[in-house]
Amino acid sequence: MSTAGQETPRDTKEFTRSGPHFSDRITADSRDGWPVEAGRYRLVVSRACPWASRALVSRRLLGLESALSLAVADPIQDERSWRFTLDAGERDPVLGIAFLSEAYDAREKEYPGGVSVPAIVDIPSGKLVTNDFHSLTLDLATQWTALHRQGAPDLYPEEHREEIDEVMEAVFLDVNNGVYRAGFANHQETYDDAFRRLFARLDQLSERLATRRYLVGETITEADIRLFTTLVRFDAVYHGHFKCNRNKLSEDRVLWGYVRDLFQTPGFGDTVDFDHIKRHYYQVHTEVNPKRLVPLGPDLSGWSTPHGREELGGRPFGDGTPPGPVPPGEAVPEAGRAR
Repeated sequence: MSTAGQETPRDTKEFTRSGPHFSDRITADSRDGWPVEAGRYRLVVSRACPWASRALVSRRLLGLESALSLAVADPIQDERSWRFTLDAGERDPVLGIAFLSEAYDAREKEYPGGVSVPAIVDIPSGKLVTNDFHSLTLDLATQWTALHRQGAPDLYPEEHREEIDEVMEAVFLDVNNGVYRAGFANHQETYDDAFRRLFARLDQLSERLATRRYLVGETITEADIRLFTTLVRFDAVYHGHFKCNRNKLSEDRVLWGYVRDLFQTPGFGDTVDFDHIKRHYYQVHTEVNPKRLVPLGPDLSGWSTPHGREELGGRPFGDGTPPGPVPPGEAVPEAGRAR
């Protein structure tokens, strides 16, 4: 069992994150044999997984819901991988499979690696196309443009790509992946290093965001999406479960305002399922939480409070518009919403 590229730590082996095994890309020119085509592919996610959450947010912001259908896996995996037990008959209604591993096997028989999300599956063949969480959302932003909704924002503007890439790399190493390095550390020195790097980077980000609404430029970009999906999980799981406990995110005025600003932006908070997040981390990571107890906290009522970030200016969608309502059948269940 794994989330994107995650190798389960055991014995004295420290946590590492492998690269994607299936790195084909779906592009406008079909360079890897997979053309952009409405209705052909299915995006498989877990709402618990921060790497999959990137794809959920991007898909919403770009208005790709009708072009790229969505399968949501149960947040609790078993030894056979991500399960479609949330669907009638415990099978995905489009792919007809009970486990995501079946799509992996259809692509490569007896594939030995972990079964990760996000994943895109070719509906006609039932084969996995890609589990490359690094490039998947960038391709949604740059290769799927013919299928974007009218008013879709430019999440990877060409004039800012170098700076976006630089920010995303730092965020990935010390924040996105840093919380996992701390949480799955098997040695004090490894934990200490991950902890210090994490909070040093969060302090830098807090200083950066004190005078600007978004990470790069005046609008929401891919960099904000990638930071958001870790920050939104911070107090609920990383602070306690992964021992990232120098302070809660809600105790950092700037980052708490920043993440609430994004959460309250259509396309962000409406994809977040705190119930799935908490049950996955606390019940699947038995090496960290052997009793599998799920905490009742934290209080989620603060997510809807005013953030005041409008004073910094910026235009969330640039010259575009917010996404429309969540499509029927894709709304986060009541149990998972911040209230």
